[in-house]
Amino acid sequence: MTKAIIIEDEPLIAQGLLRLIQITAPQIEVVTMLDSVRSSIAYFKANPVPDLLFMDIQLGDGVSFDIFNEVQIDCPIIFTTAYDEYAVRAFKMNSIDYLLKPVDKKELKTAIEKFQRFQLSSQIYFKDQLQSLIQQMELPRESKVYKERFLVHSGKSYIIVDHKNIALFEKDVLIYLVTMEKQKFITDFQTMEEIEELLDPEVFYRANRQFIIHADAVERFRADSYGKLVAKLKSPVNVNVDISRDKARSFKKWLQK
Repeated sequence: MTKAIIIEDEPLIAQGLLRLIQITAPQIEVVTMLDSVRSSIAYFKANPVPDLLFMDIQLGDGVSFDIFNEVQIDCPIIFTTAYDEYAVRAFKMNSIDYLLKPVDKKELKTAIEKFQRFQLSSQIYFKDQLQSLIQQMELPRESKVYKERFLVHSGKSYIIVDHKNIALFEKDVLIYLVTMEKQKFITDFQTMEEIEELLDPEVFYRANRQFIIHADAVERFRADSYGKLVAKLKSPVNVNVDISRDKARSFKKWLQK
């Protein structure tokens, strides 16, 4: 049985989330519900960290990040939040998942399934991700921090792929991540635009609707008689990627950065 804790200061929302968890994932036992920074710190000083946290950001007596200044928490976190797009982007980069209020049953189910598949990560990973999230939340809005590690499916589990080892993302019904060694993994992303937003544009290029490619994966390119470019990716990936005539100039400029 997976042990979970809900940290939420609005009783009706907390009870609603509890009911959704009971319906969606009866294998998860919510051992307690906490409603403040102060009560959460007191609880974690006297009790073990659970397997999973459902955590709101803004609590009545402060932000939930204040909890981490007093106690060590290194378990996976699913954020429940009403924050804006900038914050949501940070949560997506650095947590198991996030849920916008009001919490949707289908999205909750997807987040829990993601957590359950993610069995191979160490506590160090979650600790690093949490620290990264806290630092990013403190940055000014115009600052950009790009995602460096991606979770992908490997059988019934998840593994972590560093951005330096990604040759490309490919959309073919599902969205796949392909490594420099030509390993191909399913991701949880729904759109290529979602991925593009998280990637450093100095390193990754949106070639077309189907492909986002890494600069280090490009071996060469050629132009056809219509002005379209065809980029050849290095062995062992060996994929040809089309770049339209309209994007040819920006692609050449990108490769020379």
